Amino acid sequence: MQVEIAVPSRSKVGEGAVWDDRAQVLWWVDIPTGLIHRTTASGVDTTYDLGEPVGCLAVREPGGLVVAAKSGFWFYDPETGAKEKLTDPEQDRPANRFNDGTTDMQGRFWAGTMKDGGDPERCGRFYRFDPDLTVTPWKDEIFTTNGLAFAPDGRTMYFSDSNPSVRTIWACDYDTDTGTPSEPRVFFDTRAVPGRPDGGTVDADGCYWQAGVSGWQLYRITPDGRVDMTIDMPVEKPTKPMFGGPNLDILFVTSIGAGLENDPNQPQAGSLFAVTGTGCRGVPQVRFQA
Repeated sequence: MQVEIAVPSRSKVGEGAVWDDRAQVLWWVDIPTGLIHRTTASGVDTTYDLGEPVGCLAVREPGGLVVAAKSGFWFYDPETGAKEKLTDPEQDRPANRFNDGTTDMQGRFWAGTMKDGGDPERCGRFYRFDPDLTVTPWKDEIFTTNGLAFAPDGRTMYFSDSNPSVRTIWACDYDTDTGTPSEPRVFFDTRAVPGRPDGGTVDADGCYWQAGVSGWQLYRITPDGRVDMTIDMPVEKPTKPMFGGPNLDILFVTSIGAGLENDPNQPQAGSLFAVTGTGCRGVPQVRFQA
């Protein structure tokens, strides 16, 4: 395996990587700066300023993006700069912001919130944003909503809480007709590895890939909860893995640079990385169906 820099960057909190298989580009964000990155497979990187912190996004079926930002859900067209405010499900929680998100296999957009700075609190919540633009809250009292991903058949939903006191990944049976998860069960307790759970994705074999934030590693976890591959990273805080490239066999990884600007041991912190030679392939990311 090889781990190389795909885009040298000093992103404060690089996150939210999504591969667009039609355009053959990777979308990713720098959460606190509100920058959205569009990176080609050859490494050409273009940035767009949303104007507020942005947690995650998904590519829309008709074109453009749906974005979960500090002030709620938006439609955003990076090419024209056009923005359309849709809804803010957390007007009553002004200290929160959106964090991690993904689409299910039916094109619904899932995203979670967390407290934006200060001492952590259990005030994060997950939301399902349907193509008819209705919002359904799901699970409450989360410190750091993270790790959202769906098994290739769409019938298992994964999520995590990154907080050091929790650092657990859960799995739920998922009703694909209604978009309703079952009661969560513990899938993997990351106290068994150095890194806490951050962003996640799945591969074509149904294995879950975890970015081990603060642990300098990535982990591939089998559907029965065993780590069967560990990849050492050149940065302490990898944040979100996402398969991309023409064959979905390049594992792109975002990372955190905030607070590490003067660390001589990781001058690449905040960059986007590309891991090749894993022998694994991803699954196409489903577009938001609105």
